[in-house]
This record gives sequence, C-alpha cells and structure tokens, in this order.
Amino acid sequence: MPVITESYRDLNRRLHETRPDYGAGIATRQFYGPIAELARNLGAKSTLDYGCGKGGLGRALSHMTVIGYDPAIPGLDKRPSPADLVVCTDVLEHIEPECLDEVLDDLMRCAAKGVFLTVATRPAQKVLEDGRNAHLIQQGADWWVPKLMARWEMWVFQAQADEFVFVGRVRAKR
Repeated sequence: MPVITESYRDLNRRLHETRPDYGAGIATRQFYGPIAELARNLGAKSTLDYGCGKGGLGRALSHMTVIGYDPAIPGLDKRPSPADLVVCTDVLEHIEPECLDEVLDDLMRCAAKGVFLTVATRPAQKVLEDGRNAHLIQQGADWWVPKLMARWEMWVFQAQADEFVFVGRVRAKR
C-alpha cells in the first residue's frame, strides 16, 4: 500500500497550487521553538519535515538542517531518507485512512532518534473539492495513541481540546 493514492496526491497537488494557505503551516508555528529544543536535546544533526507543505518549518529553523518531504509537491515528493528527528505536524489527520499504517510505518523508518507529531482531532475548516472534510481522520487521542506507542516510546504527550502533541523516542534495538 502506498503512503498516498494517486487520486488524493493529485487533489492535494491542486490545493497546494491554488490555495496559498493550504500547507502553509500556520497552525503549527507555535511548535517551532519546542521542535528546535527537541532537536537539541536529541543531538539531532538532521530533521525531516514529513508533509512539509510550503516549507514553513525549514524557513523558521534555518539554523538547522531541515529536509522537506511532501508527496503532493513536485520536487519534494521523493521518498525521504532517514533523519535523526522526524517532524509531522498537521498532517496525520489528512491521511487517507487506508494508507495510515503505511504512513506511520514510513515515519518509523525515517526516524533515527525521535518524532514530533501533532494531530488535530476535530473537523477541518477546509473542504476538499470532492466534498469531504480535509481532515479525513477525525478520531480522538485515545484512538491515535496506541498506534503511535506501537512504534515509539512516548516521551511527551500533551492533549489540548481538539489536538494533541506526541513526542516519541525510537526504541533501543534489542
């Protein structure tokens, strides 16, 4: 199973091309400081912004090595190489449900030391051109956390009314 179907990739590509606000990272700016601090704490030499959209994290943390990956943006759609820290903010709720396990496994493959994830648990304000809410997965933290803990050791969990932050460390190899 791919991380995204071709039809959904095309839909998202059009959204990125026609809507300056789509994938701009506005909702995740509040996390730039904690992400930089986490990178320092992990001794991360590289950070992968998985689902980078228009690249706000890389611009905000220009003092760090941030690699952008977004399967819906030409030039950023090549399968990413592993990085010490993988950041995936305001992305997982947009994943097609049938591709979620593949995406989580790909995040695990890419994360050498840890992950910083944010997930919205509410409907999005945006609607896709096919009429679906842009948040294809609208599930609470109690649904998400077991999926995440199956892949990473939970280091930090912070729940808010309609989203949560999950910081996980890569488990030691046995």
